[in-house]
Amino acid sequence: MKKVMFMLAVAAIALMVSGSAFAQGDWSTYFVTYYANNVSGAPDATLRFINDGDTGWPLYAAIYVFDDSQELQACGACEITPDGLLSEDVKTELTNNPITGRVPTRGVIKTISSSSWDPTNVVPTSGLRGFATHIQRATATSGAYATTETAVADSNLSSWETQTLDNLCYYAGLLGSGQGTITCTPEDKDF
Repeated sequence: MKKVMFMLAVAAIALMVSGSAFAQGDWSTYFVTYYANNVSGAPDATLRFINDGDTGWPLYAAIYVFDDSQELQACGACEITPDGLLSEDVKTELTNNPITGRVPTRGVIKTISSSSWDPTNVVPTSGLRGFATHIQRATATSGAYATTETAVADSNLSSWETQTLDNLCYYAGLLGSGQGTITCTPEDKDF
């Protein structure tokens, strides 16, 4: 009897563990990463997002680029169709048109998975997955660089953060006179 009860308990635990593993999904909508060594002579870092296709419609990567002084430098929203891939170069597409006119050498990139094309009025919608390459200085004196790649970090998106990013991007567009916008590469054109 004890053996049967033990086996039933093990089976129930296994079912709960495997059932919860299948039931879990990633509903993330907000991602952060960094960029560094965004300088002449260094390789270009890349930010990549895929639309996992779960929604069945296009999503937008609302991208906000900050310098290392926490100042917004550029923003925009790039469309990604279901099962599509977006690849954006940090030098040539994300930091090439900063609102300050000075290309930042390092900073933070924040991205919201949105069903809205407007980075000043995002509608957080899960479905994007992201990765970023990072340019690392091999040694302080050699001038050599190494490239690493990691998944972007899932982060907590509050209504305050959403509103702040919306407002920062709105005023960047209003005051930037064309500066501070991100150039999106159309899918299938980035390799």
